[in-house]
Amino acid sequence: MQLSLWLVTSSLAAVLGMEQLEDGVCRAPNGKDGFPGIPGLDGRPGQKGDVGEPGRSAPRTGIRGPKGDKGLPGMPGMPGLKGAKGNAGSFQQQQHPAFSASRTMSLFRGTTVVFNNIITNEENSYSPQTGEFTCSIPGIYYFAYQVVSNGDLCLSITKNAERVVSFCDNNSRNILQVNSGSSVLSLAMGDRVSVNTIPTKGNLIYHGSEADSVFSGFMLYPQTG
Repeated sequence: MQLSLWLVTSSLAAVLGMEQLEDGVCRAPNGKDGFPGIPGLDGRPGQKGDVGEPGRSAPRTGIRGPKGDKGLPGMPGMPGLKGAKGNAGSFQQQQHPAFSASRTMSLFRGTTVVFNNIITNEENSYSPQTGEFTCSIPGIYYFAYQVVSNGDLCLSITKNAERVVSFCDNNSRNILQVNSGSSVLSLAMGDRVSVNTIPTKGNLIYHGSEADSVFSGFMLYPQTG
């Protein structure tokens, strides 16, 4: 009886041992919980949400502040490109009134000294009949005279019959001497310039072949506007 019980028990243990070998698993009691693991990486970004409705504008309740100080000026800009070269002017195409005349006869037109012999008369601006220069181009002009006298002589450069400058020489010895004068005048169209005597102070102009009296003038530059 005891032998039979031992056989049954042995057989059962052998069968159980074979089942464990066939499964390949050796079951053990449950262990303790382990330590927490390292946090995982961030997930991928989610999809963009829909645009929300615009908010309402809030009323202005603050007081407007004072105007700020003016800032410093900025740096100057770069210089612009050089412009195209203009057309060359032609000096020859411009009018340049100029004259010079001498006195070969004892001629007067009132108190105007007439220089009757034309030496130069560009633009025909000087009249040998009247002794006057008439301005045809507004501008700045230079006038000069050299008049030979054999006695007291006072002469003036006049503009439109108005005395501009005067020059006097006293000649008590009645020898030949030169009375000269000059002036720069601003002339408008039609202005007249001449050399005039002052009879009350002497008008003895020499007339002869030993020396010449000359009246000259020319434009320095034109004026526009």
